[in-house]
Amino acid sequence: MTTARATAPRRRSPIGRWFTHLWREWTVESWRPVQPLSAKPTPASWNEADLTASWLGHSTVLINLLGINILTDPVLFPRIGIRLPGFTVGPKRLTAPALRTRDLPRIDLVLLSHAHFDHLDTRTLHRMRGRPHCVTAPHTSDLLRLMRFRSTTELRWGEETEVRVKAGAVRVRAFPVRHWGARLRRDAHRGYNGYVIERDGCRLIFSGDTAFTDSFATLRRRGGYDLAIMAIGAYDPWIGSHCTPEQAVAMADMAGAEHVLPVHHQTFRLSAEPFREPIERLEAALQRDPARIALREIGETFRLAR
Repeated sequence: MTTARATAPRRRSPIGRWFTHLWREWTVESWRPVQPLSAKPTPASWNEADLTASWLGHSTVLINLLGINILTDPVLFPRIGIRLPGFTVGPKRLTAPALRTRDLPRIDLVLLSHAHFDHLDTRTLHRMRGRPHCVTAPHTSDLLRLMRFRSTTELRWGEETEVRVKAGAVRVRAFPVRHWGARLRRDAHRGYNGYVIERDGCRLIFSGDTAFTDSFATLRRRGGYDLAIMAIGAYDPWIGSHCTPEQAVAMADMAGAEHVLPVHHQTFRLSAEPFREPIERLEAALQRDPARIALREIGETFRLAR
């Protein structure tokens, strides 16, 4: 005679539960409307003698660096992911972009940190007018063959380039971050970068995506920075490739950054933390010096007079 054993139900892992949630977000939740914004930048009014930056959503920041227009990781369409005829399979925006491609000023330089769909959006890049220059991570230029860039430069960690446009020159240097670069599962050869951007004594950091790393401490050897654009979201459960807001502040401090511009939150539901949690945690981390937070909401603009 045999006795049947009762077995406890198998619990799914946090990542398994997250993929179930993500599938619902991509299907059932795809019918929800995109929320409008309360602020909108006006780049035509910006003073080209200043450093001005506006967060357009996710990791897309429009920067006027003393007369040179730079756009980081341009993603301005309603949905990201794999493009099929007439449809994109992937997450839908929670909030609208602060500017559409048709609203952008002349772009001189596009910076691409890595090939993930939420950072390298070919539909947005196809719409870039004026033939800007492009600086990108190693082994990603094949994704850009059909783009109308004036030049495309891949940088490895420690390499730098000078981009010359009508308004002058800007230097870009790639530095190591802790992330990964594959666009699909089998192209793990693709690189991923953070960048230092310099022009006429004004110095910025664009972190791209990164988990906590001490590589930011090495940046300080060349002096401090006016602004660090730091990703602060998608850490739950992806802490191995995305930092927490507190870690973002710590890395900006390591580099000697005066101001922090937080990105990579409030735009796409890519992780499990609540919508407002990243910015609230950043504000708590900088509660003794809140003036260091360059901006808090999509569409806001930061200006630093020179």
